[in-house]
Amino acid sequence: MAAIPAAPEPPTMRERYRAQVRQEVKQAALRQLAESGPAGVSISAIGKELGVSGPALYRYFASRDELLTELVIDAYDDLAAALRVADGRARLEAYARAYRAWALAEPHRYRLLFGSPLPGYDAHTQRLVDAAQAAMNVLLEALREPGDPAATAGEPLAAQLAAQLTAWVTARHVDIDPAIALRGVLLWSRLHGFVSLEIAGNFASMGLHPDALFEAQLAELVS
Repeated sequence: MAAIPAAPEPPTMRERYRAQVRQEVKQAALRQLAESGPAGVSISAIGKELGVSGPALYRYFASRDELLTELVIDAYDDLAAALRVADGRARLEAYARAYRAWALAEPHRYRLLFGSPLPGYDAHTQRLVDAAQAAMNVLLEALREPGDPAATAGEPLAAQLAAQLTAWVTARHVDIDPAIALRGVLLWSRLHGFVSLEIAGNFASMGLHPDALFEAQLAELVS
């Protein structure tokens, strides 16, 4: 009979305290992010808000960049979780609606993910690439479902683009045809462009109602 694995040791009081402080720091950073954007995130200011010295907080986050990285990964995880519940017969439409809803509910976090990176901040580390891919994989899975038009062979891709798409999905360990990968990238690009303009207020400044525009955009995306 196989041995029953031992139950994991419960976290110590020190570990629980560390986790609590890290969460409080991240919540304070999110408030700064909403008020001033990524450039406004300051460990010293967080320390003042929490009643501890800035240097003391470096025991929990070694640098502001490390803190920003944790915020980015948390945001990608939350976005991917929101997209995974977008299921059902019209999965692609549900995905688009869930994507827009998350961006509208969390505009400061959406900008953190897809806005211009801060000078000197490496936004392409492997941890960030892996976190971003989780959200993209939900879209790719929706596109390759049986019966989806993208799952059938279409026009042949240009050799260079096909090779680049193949390299991209191979590096991300995604088993998918390059033609479907291309549709996923293009769909995401259009969806991202729409919600980015919407949360920036561009449609409102034009006197256009974003809900009606989105429905028109959605009809083209899922056709």
